[in-house]
Amino acid sequence: MDISDSIILGVIQGLTEFLPVSSSGHLELGKAILGDASIPKESLLFTVVLHFATALSTMVVFRKDLWLLLKGILKFQWNEDLQFAAKIALSMIPAVIVGLFFEEQLESLFGGNIMLVGFMLLVTAILLLLADKAKDTFKKVSFGNAFVIGISQAIAMLPGISRSGATISTSVLLGNDKSRAARFSFLMVIPLIFGKIAKDILSGELTYESSNFTSLSIGFIAAFVAGLFACTWMIALVKKSKLSYFAAYCIIVGLAAIIYAWVN
Repeated sequence: MDISDSIILGVIQGLTEFLPVSSSGHLELGKAILGDASIPKESLLFTVVLHFATALSTMVVFRKDLWLLLKGILKFQWNEDLQFAAKIALSMIPAVIVGLFFEEQLESLFGGNIMLVGFMLLVTAILLLLADKAKDTFKKVSFGNAFVIGISQAIAMLPGISRSGATISTSVLLGNDKSRAARFSFLMVIPLIFGKIAKDILSGELTYESSNFTSLSIGFIAAFVAGLFACTWMIALVKKSKLSYFAAYCIIVGLAAIIYAWVN
C-alpha cells in the first residue's frame, strides 16, 4: 500500500466514521477501487489502525464528557454520570452478541460486496430523511432507548449502514434531544472499537512488516485529523437538522455502487 492510498483511506475512515455515510461501506468501496482486496491481512491491520485513530479523535472531542463519566464510575454513586455509563454498557450488548456469535457470517458480507453496500446506503438515506424531519426535544436517552439504539448499532455492522446515522436516527426517532443523541452515539462506540481492536490483536490474525510502518502511520494521522473535524462538524449538523444532505449523498453513492457492481 503506497502513501497516497494510505492518505485516501485514512481520510475516508476519519470522515465517514462520524458523518452518517457508513465508514465500512466507504472503505469497501475504496479498497475495491484501489485494488486492496489482494492483501487481506495487511488490510485488516490497516483497518484496525484507522479505527484506533477515529476512537482516539472521539476521545479528544469528548474528553470532558469522558472525564465526568470516569469520575462517576470511580465514585460508584448512582448519579447521572454513572447512569449514563450504564446506558452505554447496555447499548453495547446487541453488538457484542453479533460480534461473538455471528462474526463469520458478518465477515462473509465484506470483501468487495459492492452491491450490498449500495443497497444498505439507500437504507441509510431513508433513516436520515426520517430523522431530519423529527422534532427536537429536551428528552434524555433512557435505559430502554439505550438498548434499542444498541440494536441499531448492531444492525449497522452491515457494510453500507452508517453506524452514526443509524444510532442518531434511531435516538431522534425515539424522541430524544438531537444533541444528546449525537453525544450518546459517538460515546457508545468507543468501548466497542477498543474491544474489537483487542480481539483482533489476541486472535493472532494481524501481520506486520516494518516496511508498512510509514503507510500505517500516515493513514493513522489522516484518519485522526479527519475524525476530529468530522466529529465536531457532525454534532453541529445534527442540531441544525441538516441530515438530508447526507441522505442525498448516500442515495447518489448507493446507486453508483449498485450500477458499478452490476456492470462489473
